[in-house]
Amino acid sequence: MTTRNNILFYLLALLLSSCIDFNEATQAISVDIQVTCPDGYQKANLQGRNITLSGTHTFTAKTDAQGIAHFENIIPDVYNASASWKVSADEYAETTGKPVENKGYTISGSLTAQTFDASTTAPIAMTTTISQDQSMLIGKVYYQGCKDDNNKNYIYANYLELYNNSEEAYDVAGLYIALLESTSPDSEYPLQYLTDSIVAKQVFRIPADKPFLVAPGGSVLLVNSAVDHTTKGASAAPNLLSADFEAKDKNNSRYENNPAVPELIQLFSFTNNTFMNLMNGGPCGIIIFETNENVAVDWVNNNLTYRYGYEAGRQYMKIPTRFIIDAVDILKYNGETGVDPNTKRLFDYLDAGYAFTEAKTGYDGRLVRRKVTSITTDGRKILQDTNNSANDFESTDQLTPSVY
Repeated sequence: MTTRNNILFYLLALLLSSCIDFNEATQAISVDIQVTCPDGYQKANLQGRNITLSGTHTFTAKTDAQGIAHFENIIPDVYNASASWKVSADEYAETTGKPVENKGYTISGSLTAQTFDASTTAPIAMTTTISQDQSMLIGKVYYQGCKDDNNKNYIYANYLELYNNSEEAYDVAGLYIALLESTSPDSEYPLQYLTDSIVAKQVFRIPADKPFLVAPGGSVLLVNSAVDHTTKGASAAPNLLSADFEAKDKNNSRYENNPAVPELIQLFSFTNNTFMNLMNGGPCGIIIFETNENVAVDWVNNNLTYRYGYEAGRQYMKIPTRFIIDAVDILKYNGETGVDPNTKRLFDYLDAGYAFTEAKTGYDGRLVRRKVTSITTDGRKILQDTNNSANDFESTDQLTPSVY
């Protein structure tokens, strides 16, 4: 073929290719998602509930009387779907015929990493669970750390804050705090091998020797180092002199402790670390729980497990889910790939979503905190609690404790 013919052939091929509609590969589709009633609450009102699809794009639709939400013009992609709504104590009692405390309930459901494309025809079922709203919530988790004034990594000001979301004082004396297993990228004990418990790498307890009341709208601040970190060469870090309890570090002199602040008691750790091992970058899941069982003795002797498939090495503590008051799954943000939902450490009925900060390398001076959903007439802030951290939490650089 001559050079002239080569050019003509190339131009013809280019012209033909320009006639192809490449948009057909991503042609919009319609999708139906059907929420179902929770087990034990089969008369739930499913109409008018918001269903949200979150992916590269976000879509929202309301359910009909059968619990079906119809989405039009959806771009084929992989999505997470979520739904949650409140049920009053009176409505729950009327529906179930069971007497209840004066607390509301939350119905929630989710679908993780669901692929929607042209082959998606039948309604996709979303199962839901119902849980009683709790007074004490995980309000903030500062786990990322920051850079000090010499641009070095600074993690000593990390903290955890619990918030009383109720209208009555709450006694946190004896409350347990557990940090979940946090290997990355793969879990050492994947959820599919667990049933009614999750695994923790550390367990702490607020001292139970005397009451510690948290006022409505108040919080309790748990830290590793109860000092003013802005005076320690880290002006970007928070001042933690207002801490209520401190995890006294007995093995690492880099954590400066404050003798005026009571000790947060450590009952178990998978290593010899005595500080709260809030994992920079994540995963960094947290739970709070209450139990009358002897965690320090019985659980340490009977509830420990090696990582899945091993009979030696690191051990973790199994926490029965029935004792859990609140839980937040905090996952690692992996640069261009974002967050992998398959790395969740919590069952959906404990946390239907997950929180994260968009820090590729960490130490960005951000934390995750609950959103404020309303403010009472006396100025008390009500934090959002839909049992889905993707909805309830936000990323912020506001590090000052007790500020929401």
